[in-house]
Amino acid sequence: MRIGVLLNERGGAEALGKLADDARRAADDGFSSAWMSQIFGVDALTALAVAGGGVPGIELGTAVVPTYPRHPAVLAQQARTVALALRGRFTLGIGLSHKIVIEDMYGYDFGRPLRHMDEYLSVLAPLLAGENSSFTGETVRGHIGLTVPNEGRVPLLLAALGPKMLKLAGERADGTVLWMTGPATVREHIVPTIAAAAEAAGRDAPRVVCVLPVCVTGDVDAAREQAGETFAVYGALPSYRAMMDREGVEGPKDLAIVGDEDAVAARLEELSKAGVTDFVAAEYVPGDRRTRDFLKSAAGR
Repeated sequence: MRIGVLLNERGGAEALGKLADDARRAADDGFSSAWMSQIFGVDALTALAVAGGGVPGIELGTAVVPTYPRHPAVLAQQARTVALALRGRFTLGIGLSHKIVIEDMYGYDFGRPLRHMDEYLSVLAPLLAGENSSFTGETVRGHIGLTVPNEGRVPLLLAALGPKMLKLAGERADGTVLWMTGPATVREHIVPTIAAAAEAAGRDAPRVVCVLPVCVTGDVDAAREQAGETFAVYGALPSYRAMMDREGVEGPKDLAIVGDEDAVAARLEELSKAGVTDFVAAEYVPGDRRTRDFLKSAAGR
């Protein structure tokens, strides 16, 4: 299981410089990958292109970019440009986001998310591979080719939790990106569903990129409470709530990987055995050197 880290957005006028420093530190610390979320701050694709251009030897990816606000051809053009800037070390992670964001904030219809994603991939995937796209669907259409001079295709991951979306990820993408999903759910639901779909479609075994909060500490109760406060919003979002219910946990604080080095190592081993191919640590305690030191050691094994 490869070990990566989540890059936290920094504030202020030097945000991109700080992000570049964090990406460089991740590479120097021996992590295989570093990922950035697209929420309401800096644009993740632009930020990674700027911050990662001078950082060799590490995969950089989005986890994830919402599809609705960008036409798939526009996203493919952006992604291929980022891959060009990063010399082929970029992986595009996409997802639906949530009704409260897409419908209530952006104003798009979130009524048929599965159809939207299926049709979105019909335009996006060929363009990421350097092919022309010609597709007319009910929610998405595109008849276009791109001339971004990439070598090879841009890898694509799809945030997927429910069975139908996991099937789509197995059939049409290179794997999935998970958030707020525990080891039992990965073992019993995520991996069997996406692996079966990929095999049936004649595709390679999918990547399973699992992102979870991590804190190596002797004060487990305090760290869990902090995780609960920091990530509280995710306990109320339906897609993540369904995974927590499947896992049998109350909320995000119960999914955070917290404890001393041995306890955290055991949890990572459990995720590896469950079928996670890439674990991405969301470090949530500022200035926490003990967690980073442990992760560096884990990445070096």
